Amino acid sequence: MKQTRIGISLGDPAGIGPEVVVRALAERPDLDVVVYGDRGVIDRAAAAVGVKPPPAARVIPVGELPAGRIEAGRPNEASAVAQVAYLTAATDAALAGAVAALVTAPISKQWVARAGFAFPGHTEYLASRSGTAEHAMMLAGPRLRVTVATTHVALSTVARVLRPETIASTAFLTARALAVDFGIAAPRVAIAGLNPHAGESGRFGDEEARIVTPAVDLARRRLAEGAATAAAIVTGPHVPDVIFRQAADGAYDAVVALYHDQGLIPVKVLHFDEAVNVTLGLPFVRTSPDHGTAYDIAGSGRARPASFLAALDLAAKLAASRDA
Repeated sequence: MKQTRIGISLGDPAGIGPEVVVRALAERPDLDVVVYGDRGVIDRAAAAVGVKPPPAARVIPVGELPAGRIEAGRPNEASAVAQVAYLTAATDAALAGAVAALVTAPISKQWVARAGFAFPGHTEYLASRSGTAEHAMMLAGPRLRVTVATTHVALSTVARVLRPETIASTAFLTARALAVDFGIAAPRVAIAGLNPHAGESGRFGDEEARIVTPAVDLARRRLAEGAATAAAIVTGPHVPDVIFRQAADGAYDAVVALYHDQGLIPVKVLHFDEAVNVTLGLPFVRTSPDHGTAYDIAGSGRARPASFLAALDLAAKLAASRDA
């Protein structure tokens, strides 16, 4: 039987990561989980929020920060180095097969860059470490799943950087994940248009005809070649202001959005505390909560673990699906 243990990287020790991690572990005492992080940081976070600290078997110690070196809500060079070390150790474990899934608590992109972290974020780092050429970001909620064809790109440049191959790759990875990880036999993937009314036959732009329609055809050809994805149905371009509601009502299993806010706004409106970031294309399952370090509330006890719990539960589900 394959490994189904879940690894957690603790995230920024000055953010809310340690708090939501210990709360989540307290609510899932029977889940096979190990945390890669500083034992002292974990114990202090547990004491601060009033839960029992996780037992030794659930913690893989990484580094040792003195009690006064890190203050909640006040990141510094030490917290920057520490969060990179936690992520490195957890990724090493995933690549070695010691864990089947990786749940990443939030890091600070600004501070990890100061520590020499040369990647825009988790996704690019994990793709590089695993040698993954094709990857995509899915936001998965109870009713709506959205994958984005472009991520952190200025809106003014989206139309210039979109390519049929990129959209087709995103649709392919989405359909494959729905079939293999989510257990949907004939996944239905809708690709959104770029322009109002999906261009309305060229009246409001030609990107739909020039970029999106060829992407749909390319995605269909790729999916037809795979045993797990041959039954997948890819359609588009769909009217953007309608397709997300249709998918949330069950007409589609996922939507491919063409730019960041087009996809993330509807997900966050519907599932702000429940949406999970899933990296598609990696050789192991990776999820994360859909929030950041939240320095403004770190240490106050107000950080809610709902999103991290959702990420943890989905990681367990997807790892079990791959093990089946």
